[in-house]
Amino acid sequence: MDVFQVANYKEYLFDTAKTIFGIDSPSGYYHAVVKEVEKIATGLGYKFEQIEKGCGIITIDGEDNSKTVMLSAHVDTLGLMVRSITSDGNLKFTKVGGPIMPTLDGEYCRIHTRDGRVYTGTIISESPAVHVHPDASTRTRDEDNMIVRIDEQVHNKEDVLNLGIQVGDYICYDPKTVVTESGFLKSRFIDDKGSVACLLTALKIMKEQGLKPQYKTKFFISVFEEVGHGASYIPSDVSEILAVDMGCIGLDLTCTEYDVSICAKDSGGPYDYDMTSKLIELAKENGLKYAVDIYPRYSSDVGAALHGGHNIKGGLIGPGVHASHGMERTHYSALENSINLILLYLGCKK
Repeated sequence: MDVFQVANYKEYLFDTAKTIFGIDSPSGYYHAVVKEVEKIATGLGYKFEQIEKGCGIITIDGEDNSKTVMLSAHVDTLGLMVRSITSDGNLKFTKVGGPIMPTLDGEYCRIHTRDGRVYTGTIISESPAVHVHPDASTRTRDEDNMIVRIDEQVHNKEDVLNLGIQVGDYICYDPKTVVTESGFLKSRFIDDKGSVACLLTALKIMKEQGLKPQYKTKFFISVFEEVGHGASYIPSDVSEILAVDMGCIGLDLTCTEYDVSICAKDSGGPYDYDMTSKLIELAKENGLKYAVDIYPRYSSDVGAALHGGHNIKGGLIGPGVHASHGMERTHYSALENSINLILLYLGCKK
């Protein structure tokens, strides 16, 4: 059931997703995308602040400001970083986060230098030619066996250095974002820019429909989630966090690309029992398409906050995403159900 007429905001949701998906932002390289989120939020009339760590906070007054709840979604993505420059002018790299390396073979990328220059390239195997290399199809695709081929006339390490490229520069590969006529969003980094787009769409719905949350609410835009410490710092007045991240699909899990997923437990242990029960009840009472699952290889900003020593309750929801950390896909239905559950959790009423 579409409780808040989210379908009326489908175009806005996808347009917002395309905008933020189009801005490179692997963990730690967050500046441009956070500025874009700030522009969107302030354009809707909400207060935005950026903390020293780089995370953004959007604050919404509630009917009762004696309690503060927080929804977290992360705008940082997977990526690569220059590890070394080879003698023949290619780049060796190290992972930022945990991409599935074989899926990167043949992907186009951008190298961002510290002085603001951007070069293009291709991520390839060190045995890239079937007509030359006997192990072209069998060589392991990992950091030790792959390189970035730069789209410049470079013949040695010195040529690369003269471009301004150095160790520690970010390498960002294309998200290849597409929205199909059948309602699928397929792209890298739906984890978790898809959920960031959901939060921004929820803000627009609240503004245009005059909805107010029950309690003071902070939307926390995390920029280091993929490396494990995104929400290790949170504002001191926050008493509970709902992480809005991707829902897992596969093995014996019940979630599909059409559901909002409610996570009962991940690699770090169970989520708060009362919060999880409330989310299930809200989804059930309001006819949302949802699934309750255990995520076998997963952590979230709630775990980061708890490990950071914060005295909070935590829950986790998100749209069902297929092929996580590879070429991901979800459907509009999952995004719509997620937005509805976000607004229901906040206690928004018509």
